Amino acid sequence: MRETDVTELLHAWRAGDQAALTRLLPRVYEDLRRLAGRHLARERAGHTLQPTALVNECYLELLDQNRVDWQDRAHFLAIAARTMRRILIAHARKRRAMKRGGGVLPLTLDEALEVAGGRRLDLLALDDALRALEALSPRQSQVVELRFFGGLTIPETAAVLGVSPATVKNDWQMARAWLFNELRKG
Repeated sequence: MRETDVTELLHAWRAGDQAALTRLLPRVYEDLRRLAGRHLARERAGHTLQPTALVNECYLELLDQNRVDWQDRAHFLAIAARTMRRILIAHARKRRAMKRGGGVLPLTLDEALEVAGGRRLDLLALDDALRALEALSPRQSQVVELRFFGGLTIPETAAVLGVSPATVKNDWQMARAWLFNELRKG
């Protein structure tokens, strides 16, 4: 199928043509399944969501995206990928809450910044430090983003990155120490 066909259907759907949505899904279904497969490949073995279920949940959420100004097929797939990631994160949080009784409080920004000597956070300095860390260790930078900004637990971060929880713990400790030094310099 031509990309322009998908783009035309997206624009028609945005304009209120519900029949366009019905014609769109079969044209992007395989792309959505591939996306779901890639997302689930990074998840733990035995994940309860299968690619088809993830596509279905994603599709239901995309139905509510009536305010999006769809640009083209790539834009649609980018939104779908982000939606799938949110679904998987919500699924992992729900699973953790059921498995461990929940109640784990996320670390607040102020609490996390006590590591930097109790000073107020300079977001620009933190951004600069994270960029420098990314150049040295992309995975450690991702761990910081997922744990600190995303609020994910160590097991959730491990599932997203496709590494062991022990690796995430080590990366988290190393990254925090490195960021502490960088922020202390400034």
